[in-house]
Amino acid sequence: MPYVNVKITREGVTAEQKSAVIAGITKLLKDELGKNPETTFVVIDEIDTDNWGIGGQSVTVRRKDGR
Repeated sequence: MPYVNVKITREGVTAEQKSAVIAGITKLLKDELGKNPETTFVVIDEIDTDNWGIGGQSVTVRRKDGR
């Protein structure tokens, strides 16, 4: 029973895009590892850019600095 947790920043990802990610990951696990899609869980967590840090700065600050 695979459980995959995808964490992305909350920046305009559409429901259709998230659906495609879920379907794609499920297919990958089926095709490559033989996992049953009916028991494969994919969870997408969207994190505010203020709550995601890289190199000592939040993503919000880094984006404002052009990085």
